[in-house]
Amino acid sequence: MKGLLSLSAAIDKLSYWVGRSVMWLVLVMVLISAGNAIIRKLFNTSSNAYLEAQWYLFAAVFLLGASYTMLQQGHVKIDVVISRFSRPTQVKIEIFGIVMFLFPLVYFVIVEMFPILVQAYKSGEMSENAGGLIRWPVYALVPIGFFLLGLQGLSELIKRIGFLKGLCPDPGEVKETNAEQALAEHIQQQIIQGQK
Repeated sequence: MKGLLSLSAAIDKLSYWVGRSVMWLVLVMVLISAGNAIIRKLFNTSSNAYLEAQWYLFAAVFLLGASYTMLQQGHVKIDVVISRFSRPTQVKIEIFGIVMFLFPLVYFVIVEMFPILVQAYKSGEMSENAGGLIRWPVYALVPIGFFLLGLQGLSELIKRIGFLKGLCPDPGEVKETNAEQALAEHIQQQIIQGQK
């Protein structure tokens, strides 16, 4: 089990690195969008390539960031239903969900998308919009993103089994506080200080 936990830690590092790197694409999207808007207003012209680049970057952020979101425990769960159970039972339900739903979905999407990607690459498929971009790079994001998600799912499965065996801490704890949680905690602290 120690070897599997080491594998899980390596997958976690990969997901963390990919997620933190992909965040920068949001800035690139904003810059492209702003540049395209400025050019459209000043010169009354636009480019479909810039618009499609924004869509491609959004797809990259969404698909490549999914494994990071899973690492941070940010995906939607059925907490309303399982919150009544003990933590070990909740972990068993999460294991069931990973094995019965996540892994089959990852497999299905990769198997179905890969031939489409290969065909688009071989044919040099281009956007039907004038001045649009080549399509295969954005198609490639789908199997890559789902592969990374499947890897992170494997890591989460290993950590949950390790938790049930008492070999690692609870994998369901949120790793990083997001902006909404930080704001809620700040407001709560202000309320508590105001009551004193």
